[in-house]
Amino acid sequence: MTGDPEPIGAPARRGLEQELADLRDERRLVAGSLRDRTDVGDQADQAEQLQRANQLDSLDRRIENITERLRQADVAGPAPTDVVGVGSTVTVRFPDGSVETLQIGELAEALDQNLVTSDSPLGRALLGHRPGDSVHFDTPDGPSSVVVVSIGEESEQDER
Repeated sequence: MTGDPEPIGAPARRGLEQELADLRDERRLVAGSLRDRTDVGDQADQAEQLQRANQLDSLDRRIENITERLRQADVAGPAPTDVVGVGSTVTVRFPDGSVETLQIGELAEALDQNLVTSDSPLGRALLGHRPGDSVHFDTPDGPSSVVVVSIGEESEQDER
């Protein structure tokens, strides 16, 4: 990664936007529970209030991080479609003939089985390649390769 703002794929964006909405809802509930408790009583009540305040701080930090990441993605613009980059959707063919469409992401932010991080062996190997390129990478089971079929939306050849 270059240090410049990186694009983000549509599925990752949707995941972050949903997480942000969920966090904001949770924050409203936690903040509401703090306001409702003006008469803090014994130490147990005080500990509970402190725990909620800490939870609120944690939620605020995550909301800020997601908001900043989405802003950076807007600055970076759309994911490349001519060469594999962070945010790209890329369809690859494995040596056994199976075809899979993957998302190249900077972090495993989304709970998506098809997300490949840009710092994983396959993700690093794919960066900068174009359709038709044969890409070699190491796996725990030894060397492997894929052929880049297409970059962009899911391929009609995808057999999921």
